[in-house]
Amino acid sequence: MILIVMGVSGAGKSTIAEALVKATGWQFAEGDDYHSEANRKKMHSGTPLTDEDRAPWLASLHEVLQGWAQRGESGILTCSALKQAYRDALAKNLPEGGYRFVLLDVPRAELQKRLEHRAGHFMSPQLLDSQLATLEEPKDALRIQADGSPDEIAGKILAQIRSL
Repeated sequence: MILIVMGVSGAGKSTIAEALVKATGWQFAEGDDYHSEANRKKMHSGTPLTDEDRAPWLASLHEVLQGWAQRGESGILTCSALKQAYRDALAKNLPEGGYRFVLLDVPRAELQKRLEHRAGHFMSPQLLDSQLATLEEPKDALRIQADGSPDEIAGKILAQIRSL
């Protein structure tokens, strides 16, 4: 099984993914690690990425997912995956039923608070509104209310995966 933990910046993707890895022992890839330096600088300056900026990044993430699938490994990837086209690019040619997108749902006020208190991240808090406007609600993702401890949220996700 491959899980793509998605949502806007500040939703807790990395934190929840770490809790999932701890609970499962699965492979892990942090989507932000695959951004180019140019993309990082752009986001840090408060400039939203374009689809053209994201294309090579999404291709790199797809290679990670494809590798896991080809090797029969379970894994967890963090990626904003805000648009359906991005999710389609990530999931292209992955085995049907072998992956799930997991949308972390967090109220806007909580997202803003998290971003304002986050240190050492390249993403500018100014981009929250842009990300929320870009988010196309996925029809096929598990939607998880991301309140509670990371271990509780990871438990909710794994319980829903097992019930499928």
